[in-house]
Amino acid sequence: MTRDYELGFILTPEVNEEQTRTIQERIEQIVTTHGGQVTRVNQWGRRRLAYPIEHHRDGFYVFVDMILTPESVSELDRTLKVSEEVLRHLITRRDPKLVQKEREEREEREARAAAQAAAAAEAGEKPAEEVVAEEVITEEVVAEEVVTEAEAAPAVVEEETAVSAAEEDYVPPAIPEETVEEA
Repeated sequence: MTRDYELGFILTPEVNEEQTRTIQERIEQIVTTHGGQVTRVNQWGRRRLAYPIEHHRDGFYVFVDMILTPESVSELDRTLKVSEEVLRHLITRRDPKLVQKEREEREEREARAAAQAAAAAEAGEKPAEEVVAEEVITEEVVAEEVVTEAEAAPAVVEEETAVSAAEEDYVPPAIPEETVEEA
């Protein structure tokens, strides 16, 4: 029985792209050897940590959505604990209803893209690969915006008031000092 999981991990800020790729390949290898599948990798990049971890103020954030068996989660967890580049990691089980909704939306987008590509091919317009690539890019941007909005504090909107030129130049008089008479 397979389930949907999300793995979030923070790497030390000193890691380079090659080391990051190596860690991701190791994770994908563990997932595939245990009969799982990596569905999406979302790299946030270098971000400020909420608190220092091992004297590091920044970390490289990566999130991986995958389909795994529950037994393979312990193997993945053990591998990440041993790795020196990983500061923190967390594996969570995703809500099945939410995952099903995301899959349906993705299939619907792919069907629309295929229909548009077929219509474009008949009309002699843009190739299908460009249409699909544009939709993938917008999907990633929308996913990042959703996460950003959820984490951000609600903004306070202040009304702007119109100020005339005379009001801008007006400087109120200084407050007169009270004189204290000594007796």
